[in-house]
Amino acid sequence: MAVHPSSFLLLLVGLSLISGNGVVASRRLLDTELPKIPELPKPEIPSIPAMPKPEIPTLPKPEIPTLPKPEIPSLPKLEIPTIPKPELPKMPELPKMPELPKMPELPKPELPHFPEIPKEIPVPPLH
Repeated sequence: MAVHPSSFLLLLVGLSLISGNGVVASRRLLDTELPKIPELPKPEIPSIPAMPKPEIPTLPKPEIPTLPKPEIPSLPKLEIPTIPKPELPKMPELPKMPELPKMPELPKPELPHFPEIPKEIPVPPLH
């Protein structure tokens, strides 16, 4: 099925016309003024009469009879024998470490001497 170039052009023009209508319609909606709604008078609300607070009748407190407390016999005190403190054995002395011999001082290596770079480099004339 072959597509003709004119049908593609017709589709493009049709889509552009459809999308342009939405822009114009939204512009007209923005430009139109809304009608003013008249304010209605507010009716007076009658006051609510004060209601008396309900009183809750007080109930007599029930009397609870006291029960006799049971007597618990005291436990006999146990005598704990005293244990003598154990004597710790003396720690053996640690052996002394032998002194390490002193390391001889090694000569420091000499760094090679680099030539100094001149601070001002002469620019050759360009003629």
